[in-house]
Amino acid sequence: QVQLGESGGGLVEAGGSLRLSCAVSGRTFGNYAMGWFRQAPGKEREFVSAIRWSGGITYYADSVKGRFTISRDNARRTVYLQMNNLKPEDTGVYYCAGGYGSNLYRENEYNYWGQGTLVTVSS
Repeated sequence: QVQLGESGGGLVEAGGSLRLSCAVSGRTFGNYAMGWFRQAPGKEREFVSAIRWSGGITYYADSVKGRFTISRDNARRTVYLQMNNLKPEDTGVYYCAGGYGSNLYRENEYNYWGQGTLVTVSS
């Protein structure tokens, strides 16, 4: 069974940076992918970014392109989300997810979810 554990959330001022980490335990196969989603207060969870474990193809929501960077460390089995130039609208609980789906922008393409980490951006 795959388990995911996020870390790195916190409080930051607008314009600041944070790096989220998600460690993967358990065996993964083939076209495994990792994604980040976020949920702001009172809103639905939304896609942020994703990466294919093999080949490293990346995907981003338009709202974070140019500010966020997703990467992976195969040896540490960890995915990172580097978030720069943070804005108050980036505030929310960030979840990492793992799975084998084809459309990584969709929640239901993922099989495994972390517990979430809170990111708060003050104005």
